[in-house]
Amino acid sequence: FDTPWALAFLPDGRMLVTEKPGRIFLVAQDGVKFELGNVPSVLASGQNGMLDIAVAPDFATRSTVYFTYVEPGDGGRLVLSRATLRADEDAATLADVAAIWRQEPAGGGGQPGGIVAFDPRGEHLFLTVGERMRPETAQEPDQARGKVLRLNLDGSTPSDDPLAGQGGVQAQTWTTGHRNPYGLAFAPDGRLWEREMGPRGGDELNLIEQGRNYGWPIVSNGDEYSGAEIPDHDTRPEFAAPGVYWNPVISPAGLVFYEGAMFPQWQGSALIG
Repeated sequence: FDTPWALAFLPDGRMLVTEKPGRIFLVAQDGVKFELGNVPSVLASGQNGMLDIAVAPDFATRSTVYFTYVEPGDGGRLVLSRATLRADEDAATLADVAAIWRQEPAGGGGQPGGIVAFDPRGEHLFLTVGERMRPETAQEPDQARGKVLRLNLDGSTPSDDPLAGQGGVQAQTWTTGHRNPYGLAFAPDGRLWEREMGPRGGDELNLIEQGRNYGWPIVSNGDEYSGAEIPDHDTRPEFAAPGVYWNPVISPAGLVFYEGAMFPQWQGSALIG
């Protein structure tokens, strides 16, 4: 693979693998793989490109998958798309591809976020959005940056979101004040956890609680790359502090919770790349 970025398992044991430069593959356990057709073009530069892929809760009946990427144009915009996977023994493609959410405003640097997680009931979709290397925007309520969003499965806004009556980005915002959230997963007890990249130090594992602000860039347990200090979380108790943070950074990747029979001692453990 060329820069594999994310994987998602299908019910039959095969998996979908994204490559950051812009391809998606269907891969069998014997190593046979097919490149999916009808994949949208991506802006593949730096940290941007094809990102996460997730199998819908009702995949067994509808063959729906969700995937995220940074699209070309407008300086690069994070997009969430939905499609139907069509696959047989010797080919695979995406059908009925539809972009159901686009970042507003567009543009920015790297740090796109773009991780998808479904709630335990399979009724809602959570999406991480990085601050695109524009730190101050993580605290701006009308910008889809530095946020964890909660959406309906068609990309629309749930009526019971905390700020649903505000409309726009605010209506979809579940939590704010994030830097570059590259991990999002529900634990077996139903709680939602997020893993994000810190600056120079201060990588975080956060318990995501509705309506909370996690403080970036006002507080961080790391410092600026220039060496300039950022106030720690314990100086501003109004911001949610991480459950775990790392100094120096570990540059963590994805996040999953283990639920399986092969390693019973890991049952319910969080695994982070």
